[in-house]
Amino acid sequence: MKTPRSSWPLRLYAGLLFGILAVNAAGFTASEVLRRLGPVPLGKGITYSTLVTDKDGKLLRPFITKDGYWRLPVTTKDVDPRFLAMLIAYEDKRFYAHAGVDPWALLRAAWQAATHARVVSGGSTLTMQVARLLEPHPARSVSDKLAEMVRALQIERRLSKQQILDLYLALAPYGGNIEGTRAASLAYFGKEPKRLSTAESALLVALPQAPETRRPDRFPKPAVAARNHVIALLNAAGIVNADQAVAAASENAPKGRLAFPMLAAHVAERLAKAAPPGAVAETTIARDLQSSLETLARDRALLIGSGVAAAILVIDNDTGEVRAHVGGTGYFDTVRAGQMDLANALRSPGSTLKPFIYGLAFEDGLVHPETLIDDRAVRYGAYAPENFDDSFHGTVTVRTALQQSLNVPALQILNAVGPDRLMARLGNAGVKLVLPQNAGPGLAVGLGGAGIRLTDLATLYVALARKGEPKQLSWQLSEERNAKPMRRLFEPNATWMIGDVLKGAPTPQNAIGGQIAFKTGTSYGYRDAWAVGYDGANTIAVWVGRPDGAAVPGVVGRLAAAPILFEAFQRIGANRAPLGPAPPGTVIARTNELPANLQRFRPNALPEVATASQGDAPPSIAFPPDGARIDLDGDAAPAVSLKVYGGTPPFTWLADGIPIAEREFRRDAFWDQPSRGFARLSVIDAKGKTASARVRVE
Repeated sequence: MKTPRSSWPLRLYAGLLFGILAVNAAGFTASEVLRRLGPVPLGKGITYSTLVTDKDGKLLRPFITKDGYWRLPVTTKDVDPRFLAMLIAYEDKRFYAHAGVDPWALLRAAWQAATHARVVSGGSTLTMQVARLLEPHPARSVSDKLAEMVRALQIERRLSKQQILDLYLALAPYGGNIEGTRAASLAYFGKEPKRLSTAESALLVALPQAPETRRPDRFPKPAVAARNHVIALLNAAGIVNADQAVAAASENAPKGRLAFPMLAAHVAERLAKAAPPGAVAETTIARDLQSSLETLARDRALLIGSGVAAAILVIDNDTGEVRAHVGGTGYFDTVRAGQMDLANALRSPGSTLKPFIYGLAFEDGLVHPETLIDDRAVRYGAYAPENFDDSFHGTVTVRTALQQSLNVPALQILNAVGPDRLMARLGNAGVKLVLPQNAGPGLAVGLGGAGIRLTDLATLYVALARKGEPKQLSWQLSEERNAKPMRRLFEPNATWMIGDVLKGAPTPQNAIGGQIAFKTGTSYGYRDAWAVGYDGANTIAVWVGRPDGAAVPGVVGRLAAAPILFEAFQRIGANRAPLGPAPPGTVIARTNELPANLQRFRPNALPEVATASQGDAPPSIAFPPDGARIDLDGDAAPAVSLKVYGGTPPFTWLADGIPIAEREFRRDAFWDQPSRGFARLSVIDAKGKTASARVRVE
């Protein structure tokens, strides 16, 4: 068949060739064409999707741009090198040799058009395609083509080949609202483009040529045909060997679009709203752990019951950085209010505050883990507390009372130390309990009669894991953490005692005890089930319940939340550490080896809680008590905590008559570098009143 001499393809490409040669000959002086084109587009005004990443830069969640596109930033370093090789070999094999326009490609295109009476190839280079993507021209006229070539030459003068490829990878159309290789790889293959198969690479090479008619989600057969055409041409060119070509051509192609990643959705939503469009918000989250715990929360919640959800937090004890934040069970699960961040919902803590009640008592020298305490019927006015099992256990040790989460002993201790003092101490550590309207601090606080968030409860347990030193939680690597003033929760001796007791708490079935210190809790009416635990490296907090606050009969902390807690610790992997040894000065003894005033807790014989009005009472040494044995850690010369009740400040402390702390207005002090052996400690207040205690330092 003869080609008509007047066919439009021949005239078109002859004109294009003449135009580009003319432009080159002119040297791009200040011509009318350049004046009309205006400034060179270099992609600086492109708006990309806002990204939220984990601590290692892995994608947690992208957000669609304001103009409705999934346009994720990507560079050549982010894609498979084989894909780049296939792209250049197929689209522009002289990419690294030409200056933006390939005359040989234009001549070939013109010759093919003349001999076939139709457009076989367009002759566009990758740089020309980038110019078209930066300045779209729907009409696609001859003048548009000339302008595109001029832009390509200009772009080559301003950008490196690497930068041009980066723009192509970021802007190439892949059907619908998908732009860029990274977005396409996630949408069609569900993975980053760092490691693509031969078939996947070939499909991504083919799609931008006709993105709307080759979309795998709408036109799977044309998509496969285009992919296999690319594979065949690259096989003929020696880029893909015969075996690879056969295997790739037989590989199934995607038939739909996949959902973009949506891990740590609640954290991502909050950070994305605060970030400027197109920013990358780097979180402290560990992506793999987050994904694993989201699956754990969903699976466990579904097993527990209809409408039940779960929230999980994992915190690095050393830094306070949140490694996992599971705010619910399925972000789009409307039955379980998935878009509500349940880790920040106000709930009743049940018995999870009991360790802090005992922490005050340990610090004050009121009790020791081996102190005996009565679990019997008591009444505080009209309030007669009962245990969870509706029975009383008689005389038990404080250790047993806390491990078994007995209510009556905890309330006896709380009545002694004062609920207002407990709330103040927690407030000093940065956590404020929320009381019912018009209610003041009362004993009910110890059994869940105040609201708290899972994030705040985790903050308190992180302080226990850090030997009493609180740390503000952080979700973002660049986050400022100076908003909350925080003071020490307890002294190291008290926090170690709490941990030593809690690591012996009854574990759920199939869990190994003694490795983590943990506490469970159940709110009144079976509305909230809790479990919080820590080892030497991590703190994990778990909440289980219904988002609407409805009761879930039979759901208690030990049975619903504790199994999730222990499995979450298993999923942390190698990032584990044992609980630390007892701090220097910790009294470790059996009940009968304790001083007389620590062998049994006697509420009626307790001194009043230290307040501003205590100056009328004579001083008494609360810690160390008379007859105490203080163990030093090896050859170290630590400081021993000293505490006084009553008296009028300032106080002077003496060891065997030698001053060790003078003019102390606080009721606690430190005895630095004590010597081993017996010593008599004395304290003198401002009125000259004294108190003494004989101790043994070992």
